[in-house]
Order: sequence, then structure tokens, then C-alpha cells
Amino acid sequence: MLHSHVLADYPLEAIRDDAVRGLAPSIPPRSNAHVHLPPNFSAFESVEQAVDLASSQDVRILGASNYYDFSIYARFTERSLSRGIYPLFGLEVIALLDDMKRAGILINDPGNPGRMYLCGKGITRFDNPTAEARRLLDRIRRSDEKRMRRMVRLMAEVFAAGGVDSGLDENRIIDGIVARFGVDRSIVTLQERHVAQAFQEELFRILPPAERSRALSRIFGCPSKADPESSVKVQNEIRSNLMKVGKPAFVEESFVNFDQASRLILELGGIPCYPTLADGASPICAHEDPPEKLIEALQEKRIFCAELIPLRNHPRVLERYVMAFRRAGFVVTAGTEHNTLDLLPMEPACRAGSPVPEALKEIFREGAYVVVAHQFLTLHGSAGYVDSKGDLNAAFSDSEERIDYFRRVGAAVVARQETRTQT
Repeated sequence: MLHSHVLADYPLEAIRDDAVRGLAPSIPPRSNAHVHLPPNFSAFESVEQAVDLASSQDVRILGASNYYDFSIYARFTERSLSRGIYPLFGLEVIALLDDMKRAGILINDPGNPGRMYLCGKGITRFDNPTAEARRLLDRIRRSDEKRMRRMVRLMAEVFAAGGVDSGLDENRIIDGIVARFGVDRSIVTLQERHVAQAFQEELFRILPPAERSRALSRIFGCPSKADPESSVKVQNEIRSNLMKVGKPAFVEESFVNFDQASRLILELGGIPCYPTLADGASPICAHEDPPEKLIEALQEKRIFCAELIPLRNHPRVLERYVMAFRRAGFVVTAGTEHNTLDLLPMEPACRAGSPVPEALKEIFREGAYVVVAHQFLTLHGSAGYVDSKGDLNAAFSDSEERIDYFRRVGAAVVARQETRTQT
């Protein structure tokens, strides 16, 4: 079993005793609770590269948040433990809230009313999911596969009409991902970014730089402004000009609803967590402004954990949201995503590389410890931060007592891992 490698040497009662006496890592660890690992679209060429970069940059708690297949987590676990990193297991799922779509309300997707990204933190049943989790995952995968198959076909037609015969289809793109990352094709979830990258690479293979802008302008039906030698900029332009709503290769997505997305996370043993965009959108999405209104809406949906990707945010705005969440008794984590080809630093930083304020780093570390503890306790058959219904652990009188207990347990688990690595 995957998890035996992580926790076999840490008896539950010993960890509880360690938590009571305040055992914690000798140096407060840096944390990153949200990255995407290949074969998800990612900045990393391999799982091993992601973990090694985290290790070299002294990030000691690292969380993966992949879409819809978790087979890669075995490699992630093995490499993390060998590098002295404690792995967090998670997922990301997209839900559609029909009432908010009809009302035109932007949630945490600035281009699509009613669409909500939702994360699961500390999932523990992904290698042996429940029947309901399998049903939901299969439904999501089938819908995604159907959509991406049609989108690739439309992309190929648009490129051909613009004078570039790519010869690409769904299978060729998946074959390229399999070859690049050395994974079984059954675990590949094709994403828009994969498709844009495949067409960009084929364009670059067929045409020299001097001819690419003209070809892209024909394909888009409008002037191309991207640097014809920048793969990332051309990929972004392909997505925005061809794959978004109203564009020639757009295909409507079929999403689960919020209740189903939340149920999937809980069935996998995780904590539902709301990824907050804040001023990553301009203006801030209506659902998220002001933070106090967002907090009330999340509490109504029984979400008690929030996450930010600080690179999107100005430090003052980040502080405003994080402190509001924490005052309301939320667990708060932070990550980098690394879901583009830009190989950013592994420790979260604010917009333009500004450092995250120290007080916020401590809150993010606390959040990572809580997720560690939830993972550890549920794997040992004990009550986690939330239960299978999404209810908060009722053994505590208030949120501060609850968070403090889970923080202490998480710190003790990570300290044990630190000692094990050193010996």
C-alpha cells in the first residue's frame, strides 16, 4: 500500500504524545500545498524534478493537487520521502453552479460565470476509492474525454484552414504525453494546455520563425501579437484565440455540480478547500468581494478551508483575505500551482516576486500542518479535521482549539519525518 511507506513507523499514540509535549521540526518548514505534477500540464518535466526542486529550495511540505487520476502519487511519495519532504495528497475539481451561472456571477474563474474550482486537501482513499468516488471520477473523465476529442478535431480543422496541416488527433497528443513523461496512457487526463502545446509544437516544427506570425494570423483571423519564438506566448495565444467561449474550437464543458464535487472530495477522505483568486482577477470576482461576504457563502456550503496562490496577489490584498479567513476560524494554505511552463520558485511568493509577509507564512505553515494531521489521523482510523459528511471534528469546543490540536499533531508528524531523514 502506498501509505504504509509514509506512516508505518509513526504509531498513533506516540504522535499524540509528541503533540502534547510540543514536538515540532527544529526549523519551521517551508510549505507549498498546491502543485500539479505530470502528466497533468505542469512546469515540471517529471515528478522527480518537482520534488528535487522543492528539496533544493528547502520546501519540506509539498502538496500535489492533480486532476482526476492519482496513480502518479506513488512516485511522488517515494521521491518525497527520499528527499526529506512530507507529501500532501490532494485533487482539484471544477463544478458548475447553475443558479450563479444564470445570474452571471463570477466565482473564482474570471471568464466563466457559475464555474467554481474546488480543491480537496489530505485525501487518503485515492488508491482504493469508494464506489461513489469511482462513479464520480468516471463520469468526469468520460465527459472530459468526449470534450477534448471534439476540441482537438476542431483545432486541427482550424489549423488546416489556415494553411497548417498538423496531422494531430487526440491519440497522437496523448502518445506525446506518454512518451514525454514515461506514464501509462490510462492515467493521462488531457487538458486544454496539453492541446495548445501540441499544436504550438507542431507549428514550430513545420514553420520557421519568420513564417509563424503570418500563419497564426491566418489561423486566428486576426493579427498574432505573440513572439514567434516563444512557445509559452504562442500557446497562450492559441488558447485565447481558438479555445475560449465564442472561439472556433470552443467546446462546452460538462461539469459536476457543487454537491457532487464536494462529495467526491469527502469520499476520497479529504477536506473541501476553496481556492481564492482575490485580486488575481481585475476586478475581483463578485463572489469573492468583500472577503467577509465570501466567508459567509463558504460557511453556508460547509467549506472551512481556503487556499491562495500568492503569486496572483498584491501583499496587502493577500493579507486582507488571509487574515479575514483566519479570524473566521478557517484553515488557510498556499501554493504555486506550477500549471504553466514557467518554472517558478517552489516557495510561494506574491505578485512580481514580492515576499509573503512573515505572519502569513506562519498561517500557511499552520494550514499545511493541519492537512498533514488530517491525513495522518484518518489513515490511522481516527477522526480527521472533517468527517465523511463534511462536518468539523466535534471533539473541540471552538475553531481555535481544533486548529491548534491539528497543528500540533501535524508538526509532530513532520518532526518525526525530519528525524527519520536525518538518521
